[in-house]
Amino acid sequence: MKRKLGSTTVILVLILLIGLSLLLYPSVSNYWNSIHQSRAISTYVETVSHIDNDEYKQILNGARQYNQDLAATGIRWNMSTEQRSRYLSLLSFDRSGLMGFLEIPKLKVMLPIYHGTDEGILQQGVGHLESTSLPVGGYGSHCALSGHRGLPSATLLSDLNKLVVGDTFTLNVLDEVLTYEVDQIRVVLPADLKDLEIVPEMDYCTLVTCTPYGINTHRLLVRGHRTSNLPGDIRVTADALQINEKLVALAIAVPFLIILALYRMIFPGRPAPTKRKRM
Repeated sequence: MKRKLGSTTVILVLILLIGLSLLLYPSVSNYWNSIHQSRAISTYVETVSHIDNDEYKQILNGARQYNQDLAATGIRWNMSTEQRSRYLSLLSFDRSGLMGFLEIPKLKVMLPIYHGTDEGILQQGVGHLESTSLPVGGYGSHCALSGHRGLPSATLLSDLNKLVVGDTFTLNVLDEVLTYEVDQIRVVLPADLKDLEIVPEMDYCTLVTCTPYGINTHRLLVRGHRTSNLPGDIRVTADALQINEKLVALAIAVPFLIILALYRMIFPGRPAPTKRKRM
């Protein structure tokens, strides 16, 4: 006869499986988002590698001219339709809005940079504050990049508070690598924008995220000034982050194998019938 399971046992098993799923969700989801970010960066690098020299110079010079114009007029926090249209046309290779990627070695973070800061963008990478200088550097430029922290599905800039003065991060745009050294860390109210203004003769980049963690009433501003590239910062496009498909498959398979193993332990199948020996 089949052994009937009590309702209490079934409920306990369901609670166990639900708890295990909740426990594994942040890790699996974060890894999945990391794969998506890596693929976006790899696609970007591959696209850049196929741009001919004349087009490359035209794209880069257009972005640098934009920064020079912005340095002359000052940051426009309220862009006109025409200004926004020009902004969106620069450093744009496809409909994704991807313009490069941010790398923070200390945090082991590599994130794609997109035009604008719409919520959909901030769920998958960092957004460029559209009123600030483009991430191509230059004297009299100040680029600001914004990212979420505390998302259960992705790390993003969750550990930005761990950076200290003297740490570095890089902007990788086209085939250019721009290194910035952290020189100022501040916590301000969301409407306080004075620390993002352009400073003549300086080349700044500020990373912006919400703080305190999980409360998000203020903004954490980590500013860096342009410095010389460090050994290892210069790379060719073919060296972009590659995805290990075996690790991807393993990350996806392990949670399901654990759940299956628990299920088999709790609900063991009936032993196979033994054959009787003929006399």
